Amino acid sequence: MKKLSIFFSSRKSWTLPYIIFSAIFIVIPLILIVVYAFTDETGKLTFENFAKFFTHHEAINTFVYSIGIAIITTFLCLLLGYPAAWILSNTHLNRSKTLVVLFILPMWVNILVRTLATVALFDFFEMPLGEGALVFGMVYNFLPFMIYPIYNTLQKMDHSYIEAAQDLGANPIQVFFKAVFPLSMPGVWSGVMMVFMPTISTFAIAELLTMNNIKLFGTTIQENINNSMWNYGAALSLIMLLLIAATSLFSTDNKDHSNEGGGLW
Repeated sequence: MKKLSIFFSSRKSWTLPYIIFSAIFIVIPLILIVVYAFTDETGKLTFENFAKFFTHHEAINTFVYSIGIAIITTFLCLLLGYPAAWILSNTHLNRSKTLVVLFILPMWVNILVRTLATVALFDFFEMPLGEGALVFGMVYNFLPFMIYPIYNTLQKMDHSYIEAAQDLGANPIQVFFKAVFPLSMPGVWSGVMMVFMPTISTFAIAELLTMNNIKLFGTTIQENINNSMWNYGAALSLIMLLLIAATSLFSTDNKDHSNEGGGLW
């Protein structure tokens, strides 16, 4: 009892609930995905699931198409989100907080409800559902994930760099590209990751906004799992996880390089 009381009185014991949660809902599911991906229905070790993917042209085309949709969505979110974050960061403090809440407010609504509202909007204006509706829905759903990290970075940025650039004779365009944009790159990369990763794995948005006529990679995984093809579905999930991990490593490398040389020039 004395050892237990000492253990629970230490700060290390506070991490125990998080360790248990991570083990049950993160570590064990990932281990199961790896095990199922490298085994067949009888439990024997095999690479047939991966060979099936690389020889299945439809699955590869869906994979490439999903990456393309994710890149387009991320680019549009960045194109729309950066100016919005810049305006918010240069607005009066009380007004900026109100505007930030208005931008984040849609995130309080379930993503399926927001997507169904988008479907109703397209129906109201008698616009066809398809690839355009898919991209619109993706941007609408994930735009706040791009705005908020960029806004946080710009809000915390040391404005003495901007003043120094202005004192050195830089015009507003030079100030932005030489000082503001390089210093905001950590927020940009965070926003890119927060948009790209869920976009490439989603399936419900594509099903609702294209009437299930356009499949994304997440849809392929879901269909295999629903049809009890656990092994092949796990292999597809592992491929997607590896892509997300590679993207995360690429983002980390870019953050490290952006911090070299002071980050201003």
